[in-house]
Amino acid sequence: MKIKVVNLQNEPVGDIELDDAVFGLKSRSDVLFKVVNWQLAKRRAGTHKTKGISEISGTTAKPYNQKGTGRARQGSKRSPQFRGGATIFGPVVRSHAFDLNKKERKLGLKTALSTKLAAGKLVIIDDAKATSHKTREMAALFGKNGWDSVLFVDAGRDENFERAVRNIPKIDLLPQEGANVYDILRRDTLVLTKAAVEQLEARLK
Repeated sequence: MKIKVVNLQNEPVGDIELDDAVFGLKSRSDVLFKVVNWQLAKRRAGTHKTKGISEISGTTAKPYNQKGTGRARQGSKRSPQFRGGATIFGPVVRSHAFDLNKKERKLGLKTALSTKLAAGKLVIIDDAKATSHKTREMAALFGKNGWDSVLFVDAGRDENFERAVRNIPKIDLLPQEGANVYDILRRDTLVLTKAAVEQLEARLK
């Protein structure tokens, strides 16, 4: 399918042909959910921890006699029923990551790109380069274009553009290699450079 190409001023500068195998898939919320869940699980620190009975500081002695006290029998003051005692089946330090095969990950990225295009939220620009590193100028330009929440994906790197956008709220910039489902979906508009489109199609076909 053909889509127009604009510059950073949102002025048309040509057209580009998008591959239907990458940008023409129908939206599948089940695939998107699975891939986003996989990404967020990998990000979790997994450092939550409670103490088991072997880790509690305290005596190992039996608190009182087994029989004759009229109370329930007890074997340790560090048991969970006592104040300051252990936690049973509490969380332990672990990884929350799980495996997701490459075909599903690739399908998720293609589905996210196709969903943005179908919703009219995909913009193709000729390049992401700036003559100035001033954040105020870039923020004013984005406001004029109506780009409030945007993810930029570029194949190269322009230092002026990076410095200009890095402090603008809800504006993210990623290299083509870092394009992922979660970041695409969390921003309202996806802006790809022509070079990024070519590399994404070569990578995902």
